[in-house]
Amino acid sequence: MKTRIGILGGTFNPVHIGHLILAQDAREAFELSKVLFVPCDKPPHKNASSLISAKHRVAMLDRALEESVRFEICDLEIQREGAISYSIDTVRRLTELYPHQELLFIIGSDTLLDLYQWKAINELLGLCRFITISRPGFDLDIIKEKDIKLDPPWPRLLQKNVFTGHQVDVSSSDIRHRVAEGMSIQYLVLPIVEMYIAEHNLYK
Repeated sequence: MKTRIGILGGTFNPVHIGHLILAQDAREAFELSKVLFVPCDKPPHKNASSLISAKHRVAMLDRALEESVRFEICDLEIQREGAISYSIDTVRRLTELYPHQELLFIIGSDTLLDLYQWKAINELLGLCRFITISRPGFDLDIIKEKDIKLDPPWPRLLQKNVFTGHQVDVSSSDIRHRVAEGMSIQYLVLPIVEMYIAEHNLYK
């Protein structure tokens, strides 16, 4: 039986407890041997105006994950030196690096309805299994197959791989706002990440 590796992509701007809890929920629910955190360099579907340098985002991830034996950083997208970070390119490479493992791509429920916009989505769905975690304020039960806007059998298969983890309503955008306004981010990020943000005067 193949071991399973989770893939969790994002800007991690900054990494917060919601990311870590989501990864842990997915690891336990799908018996993942590890979860790869994949920070993107240039996100294709997000406004990058508030995106700090990859150097700082990777440094915060490194600190947040340093005590976990099940979580690792995968910097494939950072290594592309400014190229747009398409998931299909990353997963193609990961299938080469992990030929004997099953890859599971972790997304939040708010991303499920946007998958049809992803580059080479049909190929991507064939290379790895997508698992969807319910996010606060987004009810997976009301999503119908027709809402997913993908060719059969993908809507049905995607709906089979959904689960509800801990409902942690924390976002990177809120953390950036709180820092800019001089508000506390204690408990929203790990102390070592909070210290890094303060030391480097980020998000002011």
